[in-house]
Amino acid sequence: MINKDFNSILDLINAFPDEEICIKHLEELRWNGYVVSPFDRTSIVYECSNSRYRCKNTSKYFNVKTGTLFDNTKVKLQKWFIAIWLINSHKKGISSLQLAKDINVTQKTAWFMLQRIRACFRIENDNDLDNTLEADETYVCCKNKNRHQDKKMPNSQARSTKDKTLSIGMVERNRKLNVRKVCDVTAKTLTVEIVRINTNTIEDFWSLLKKLIVGIYRFTSKKYLQRYVDDFVFRYNTRNRSESGRFNLLLANTEIRITYKGLIYG
Repeated sequence: MINKDFNSILDLINAFPDEEICIKHLEELRWNGYVVSPFDRTSIVYECSNSRYRCKNTSKYFNVKTGTLFDNTKVKLQKWFIAIWLINSHKKGISSLQLAKDINVTQKTAWFMLQRIRACFRIENDNDLDNTLEADETYVCCKNKNRHQDKKMPNSQARSTKDKTLSIGMVERNRKLNVRKVCDVTAKTLTVEIVRINTNTIEDFWSLLKKLIVGIYRFTSKKYLQRYVDDFVFRYNTRNRSESGRFNLLLANTEIRITYKGLIYG
């Protein structure tokens, strides 16, 4: 199943028609035949019924979803797989409203699913870059002049960060990209990240990022901006992979679980 190509959403649905097959595919990607306890990686594991396992050292039960983005959710894996496929295959991204319609869940559930998936996209935004790097900064914000009068921010012109989110991007020419949200553009902050500066390719990425945010999401808050950036970076860095290749890459790196309470109040 890992090496099988899924060239369309129909191929995906046919390949994963039920929960059991989805679970087996996850087990193959996550464990590759050797089950590891999420509670104690050194423990012996016993196989139980209904795709469950028991950790000998802790006596706790678990399954392949435990400790992953799929943990403690009532949404079936097939819908999760479709959501991952859609967010990966839409080059311009997908809104929670559209995803809710596509997989028949509420907009609140779709938003939470997207945030959990985006948390896993960070795997492609934490690369060790070397060689010659291009680096540049940009502000991502809602322009003050476009705000309603009672929402305008005073003294927020030019490079003020009062109402703007500052990001710095670094890219190996024709290779991978990293983008981080930063608090300022002082030398102390930037020299931790930058090795050699040039700006051509990274400026193209900024242009694309801003167009996509305005066109698809309309607005992103400072709090969640990094997740949207991780989303775009994942697609950029995996642009030479096949659709099924990106899909399986994400499924193999889902051991990042965030709660709804953590998202809202964290």
